[in-house]
Amino acid sequence: MKLLLGLILVLLLVPVQATLLPHLSVWNIKPDLGLVAAAFVGLFAGEMEGLLVGLAIGWVLNLFSASELGLSLLTNGGVGLLAGFLGRQVSQVTSISVGVGLLAVSLASGLLEAATSKNIDLAQVWQMVGAIVLPQACFDGLVGTGLYWLLSQRFQLARLRTE
Repeated sequence: MKLLLGLILVLLLVPVQATLLPHLSVWNIKPDLGLVAAAFVGLFAGEMEGLLVGLAIGWVLNLFSASELGLSLLTNGGVGLLAGFLGRQVSQVTSISVGVGLLAVSLASGLLEAATSKNIDLAQVWQMVGAIVLPQACFDGLVGTGLYWLLSQRFQLARLRTE
């Protein structure tokens, strides 16, 4: 059952990202649903599931994007693994901690992508960080905060509570 849900998530993420997100963009900045999904799978299902689904999401997104080959694969897989590890180690996960964590990993992922961009100079990298990377990291954090809050209101998230 977990395999089927993971497969559905991976296969539906690209069409949702391509068709729905342009309508939800704010100032032409869209959240990275692959990163958010990998983090949530790791948080709710564990490290190994987060790593595997993150790698699959990154691979599928790399197939349909113009980003550096393998970079999305590694960052999404790493985020899934990290979220699974932190979900097991942190005693009380809140929507704010999820949002701040997603903001931090999205910022690190965006900085890595900006730093590995070819044929641009340092001034263009800083412009990209200010115009794209930082707003997208904030947007990812807000999406993660809202999504975790919705899920915690709707479902009992027993794995993430110590009550």
